[in-house]
Amino acid sequence: MKFLENNVYFCSNIFMKKLFLLFIIGFLVQSCARVGSPVGGPKDSLAPKFLSSNIDTTRVNVSRDIKELRLDFDEYITLKDINKNLIISPPIKKIKRILPSNIANKYVLIQWEDTLQANTTYNFNFGNSIVDNNEANILRYFNFAFSTGEKLDDLYISGEIKDALAIKKQTTNTDNKLVVGLYQAKDTINFKQKPYYITKVDDDGYYELNYLSPGKYKIIAFEDENGNSIYDPGKEKIGFQKETIDFEKSVSGLNLKVYPSKKAIKYLEMKESPGGITMTFEGKPQHVKVVSLNDKLKDIKVTHRPKSDTVNIWFDAVKSDVGQTATENLKFGYNADQKKDTLYNASLFYKYNAKNAMDIVNNEVGVLPPKSDFKITSNYIVDKITTDKWVLKSDSVTTQQFTAKISETNPYQILIQSDFVAGKKYQLTVPKETVSSFYAKNSVSKRFDFEFDKIENYGSLAFNLQNTPETNYWIQLLDSSEKVQYQKYTKGESVKFNTIKPGEYIVRILVDNNDNQYWDESDFENGTFAEDSHVFYKMAIVRPLWDSVENWDLKDTRTLESPKGTTPSNETTPKTQDRPVPTLNNANKNGTLLTPVK
Repeated sequence: MKFLENNVYFCSNIFMKKLFLLFIIGFLVQSCARVGSPVGGPKDSLAPKFLSSNIDTTRVNVSRDIKELRLDFDEYITLKDINKNLIISPPIKKIKRILPSNIANKYVLIQWEDTLQANTTYNFNFGNSIVDNNEANILRYFNFAFSTGEKLDDLYISGEIKDALAIKKQTTNTDNKLVVGLYQAKDTINFKQKPYYITKVDDDGYYELNYLSPGKYKIIAFEDENGNSIYDPGKEKIGFQKETIDFEKSVSGLNLKVYPSKKAIKYLEMKESPGGITMTFEGKPQHVKVVSLNDKLKDIKVTHRPKSDTVNIWFDAVKSDVGQTATENLKFGYNADQKKDTLYNASLFYKYNAKNAMDIVNNEVGVLPPKSDFKITSNYIVDKITTDKWVLKSDSVTTQQFTAKISETNPYQILIQSDFVAGKKYQLTVPKETVSSFYAKNSVSKRFDFEFDKIENYGSLAFNLQNTPETNYWIQLLDSSEKVQYQKYTKGESVKFNTIKPGEYIVRILVDNNDNQYWDESDFENGTFAEDSHVFYKMAIVRPLWDSVENWDLKDTRTLESPKGTTPSNETTPKTQDRPVPTLNNANKNGTLLTPVK
């Protein structure tokens, strides 16, 4: 028995030793397989360090036939978004491959097929793509340059790039896609190709173009949304300098502002809409002509607001027997600021939708601000109103006199004026078929209940301006989400907003330099700058029963910090206008206070 116990003990002891040996081997294998720092110790916070390259340290007289660049680092690195970050100036078109791709390595390898240009300095700007494999520490804006000539060009241009319409200072780099490029100034410049030199703008708006050769250049800055290093008109913001840079020595402080760019006019689509068809464009034509090319559809009305991307074609589908029982292919000819007397064809398959009947609504959540009109909005353009059967009552009892008219600035809106009394409740009854469009009438009677708010729930905001524009301008009050809540189209040094909802507002001015009642974007192809803009460097605060006054010098270049406050949650924020003037600013052209309704 004792022999058996000893044998069991012996076997158990051997098993435990083998198990321990396997554990040690597994631990060592796992440790050897891990790339990077062992667990424990201080966290790595240092970016990778460049050690050497396959190119001679002087980096001059490099052979034009060289087909690769290898850069060695002191630790394992990966490349993050290399295709978007890497900028080679001047461009090397036929890049064959870039390593590392998926597996970390201690080097970067770029191979190409092109033969390099003679006597040229090449600069490889890696942006923020090089990161270490352990802690993702970024080697920011790493540059490597070499020359196929006898010297390395060392001129530079630096400065700041700002978004002219940016409301607040950018605090993160997640949305920063700004780049600055130089094109060689020639008789004809192909801006559809990558710039000869290009660099990224850092998070603080600073840029630096290095290793430049003397010469004449055109400079542009743009928001490279798609990462192709080419400016896309109408889709990306643009800033530029008209004058050519005659570049013989380094330049500092060359600053630019980027603005929204003008889109080329391009037909997009047509679709069925209440009362007819809506035609939309990319870009905003000044004039649009539309004619029907259909035998059954001869009687149409066309409405288009200048500088709008939308055209409405109105008709009586029932009377014209269009799209009643089956889908019909409707054809139209159009001309949108194009060659005179030329019509282009557009069509859609149309089916009448009986649910898109004419309707009227009110979107002011039942409370009417003091000193304002009650507003009714239709989904059809309002052509005529018949008010003799309309009834306005106060406190559901007393019939009250009123006047009503179609808005001069918004043909989808009706304004009702009366001697409204603060704190009283009102009822407005609008019978059916008393509001008319071109081919339709409101099909359902409506009753609108609302209360005229008390003046003590509102405040006012006035501005004393210095260095004001010589032309008209829009002054806008925006909420914390940067939506326009109030605005005026005006002129002069003094502006006042009455009956404003309490809260904090961002203040912006857009200048109508050419007095065309539209804020014009940059037109780079024609060398036209965007119109001026200004953003107040602080939030404007409106308090109940308080006349706030702000002094603003438009030459003040301070930047608005991130807005901290928003309109208090227990207060009603006015809504945007239902059919706004389709511009960047939704501008109201009559110079009066806007109290939008949707």
